[in-house]
This record gives sequence, structure tokens and C-alpha cells, in this order.
Amino acid sequence: MEINQFYQSKKIVITGGLGFIGSNLAIRLVKLGADVTLVDSMIPDYGGNLFNIEPIKDQVKINFSDVREPYSLEYLIKNQDYLFNLAGQVSHIDSMNDPLTDLDINTKAQVFILEACRKFNPTIRVIFASTRQLYGKPQYLPVDERHPLYPTDVNGINNMAGEWYHTLYHNIYDLNTVSLRLTNTYGPRQLLKHDQQGFIGVFVRGIIQGEKIRIFGDGQQIRDMNYVDDVVEALLRAGAKQECFGQVYNLGGSEPINLLNLVKLLIELNGSGEY
Repeated sequence: MEINQFYQSKKIVITGGLGFIGSNLAIRLVKLGADVTLVDSMIPDYGGNLFNIEPIKDQVKINFSDVREPYSLEYLIKNQDYLFNLAGQVSHIDSMNDPLTDLDINTKAQVFILEACRKFNPTIRVIFASTRQLYGKPQYLPVDERHPLYPTDVNGINNMAGEWYHTLYHNIYDLNTVSLRLTNTYGPRQLLKHDQQGFIGVFVRGIIQGEKIRIFGDGQQIRDMNYVDDVVEALLRAGAKQECFGQVYNLGGSEPINLLNLVKLLIELNGSGEY
């Protein structure tokens, strides 16, 4: 599919737009000629950072707003062609320590967003960033979209509910929604300063700082890795194809890698390190 002209002059809002994936998506959309509005609550440690959009800071509109505020959402989604819904609490640890905040952001706020779309912009196209965490421990490999859902923490349960609300609003109200289940995204603008948003950032930061990397077990646990540019491409393609709406898709890497080999590769790239 030719994406280069598809998003030109389209009006697009990105929730979580100053975060890791949102900022990379924004940079790509600006290059494609889109009219981009970024929404971010700038909650400490959630990943929002103005530095992430430094290359396009004068080419986008920024709204510091929380998706838990329904009245601001009504204003923000009016007259928009697309909503890339990337706002969320993604820390599994935080979700267990503070389950109600996770519920507010990953489930309740998703209903606010969808209700605003239904009432004030029913033709908007909504691309939702879900997570492969919904599957829990795989019962078979490769994990496909028919695999049973068995989340293992509060974050997984609330994300599952948020995703299902997107599907429900498509089925009942004909809202154009599609969900992509992301896994282990890495790349520029990734949050590295703490260990609550995935193991990749922890490994990279530790190796750069000369720390010994801890691998639990034998290190043979297999993971899919998705480079952020590929995730952005998938989000754009899902939003551009009408037949995608109402569907859920897994994003997977081309070559799975186990944790031991990943750490060895990072050490090789860095030129030093130990585990």
C-alpha cells in the first residue's frame, strides 16, 4: 500500500503523543504532510518528554491534557480524521502496586475516548495500541489472534477491557476502530531511566553504564522484538485500510530472539559488558 500520499493533509490527534511510540509516529506523520495534534498528560515517569519531538516542535500542536478528562476529549477529537490512541499506563509493576490508577487510565479513560468519538465525531478512525501481554504465558507457538487470553497482572486485564471496548463500539455503533497488540518495541526515544516499561531499556541502559546485566533462569526465554519504525508503519497501514476496522492484529518480529542471545548481541554492539 502507498502510504506516502494517504495521510497528506489529514487531521490527526495522537494521545500519548510525547511518549516513545507517539513521538516517532508524529515525526513520520509530519513528514507525510499531516496536520498533527499531540495530547499528553506529562505524568512523571510515564514517558512523555518534549525532547522527543524536538525535530518537529514547530510543526505540531501540543495539548497538555489527561485522557481521564472527558470534556477536553470532546474538544480534541472534533473535526479530526484520525485518532491514534496510544495513551496508557504500561508498567506491569505499577499496575499491581496501584491497580485503581491503571483501571482509570487503561479502561475507564478508553470509554471516555470512545464516547467522545461516538457523540462528537462518529466518522473518525481510531487506531488503538493494545498489547500482547493479554495472552499471558503462551499455550502454543506462534501465538496467533485466536490464542486464549489469560493476562497475568492488572495491567493485562485492564488493557484487555480497553481493547474490547474498542471492538464493542465498532460492532454496536459502527465506529471505525482497530487494535494492534504490540510487543517489546524498541528504538529511538525509548524510556531508559527506570525498569518499569520493559526489559529492553533496562538492558540497554545497564550495558551503557557498565553494569552487570541480570538474566533470570537460563536465558532461553524467547521474545519478539519490534523496531519502532516498523510499529509506526503498522499503525499507519492499519488506519489506511477500511477492512482492518473491527479487527485485532498481533505485531510480531521477523526473527524471535532469546534473552541470553539478546544480551550477548547488545554487549557485542557496545564493545564491552558482562552478564
